[in-house]
Amino acid sequence: MREINLLATPFGVLILAAADSTLFFSLPFGIDAAIIILSARRHDLAWIIALLATGSSLAGAALTFWMGVEMGEKGLDRYAPPRRLKKIRNRIRKTGAVLLAAFDLIPPPFPFTLLVLAAGALEVKASTFFITLGVCRLVRFGSEALLAVIYGQELLGRFDSEMFHDDVAIAIVLAVALTVLSMLRFVRATRSPHRRRASA
Repeated sequence: MREINLLATPFGVLILAAADSTLFFSLPFGIDAAIIILSARRHDLAWIIALLATGSSLAGAALTFWMGVEMGEKGLDRYAPPRRLKKIRNRIRKTGAVLLAAFDLIPPPFPFTLLVLAAGALEVKASTFFITLGVCRLVRFGSEALLAVIYGQELLGRFDSEMFHDDVAIAIVLAVALTVLSMLRFVRATRSPHRRRASA
């Protein structure tokens, strides 16, 4: 219960939304649950929560995009399996920045963060991409906050179940493990190209 109360605060939403948009943290539906719980508890803050989550998630996505730019296309080869990377490359090349950002509306396990990283590496137009992404995330988080205001008590009853608390604890442990793995992958992806240049 303590973990949920910590995340379901304005500060928790701010941190979770930013972290969830980076490569260093993975907690599927974590930010969505935090928005719903906080909006259900504080109806008067629902619209502010949606805006806060949108802005913070864009900051995290901007960091991921920049990392892709720094990593370059060659660095992607060391960060994702070849088959998945091939699909992502094809998707980016076939769709424009607008449609690419709109993929944010697809729920997990769709690898949107990896898509943002690849967009930076493959030089997708940043301004169009982030404007569209901002609109999509405002729609997503705003809809969740609105539903929480309407169906708040029923949703809170489900989130207060013991099974849900156990699931959250397990998810946090997995998120920490995935965070460490993601950081190691990024270090490997960024160092290797530089070493190859130095030895050339």
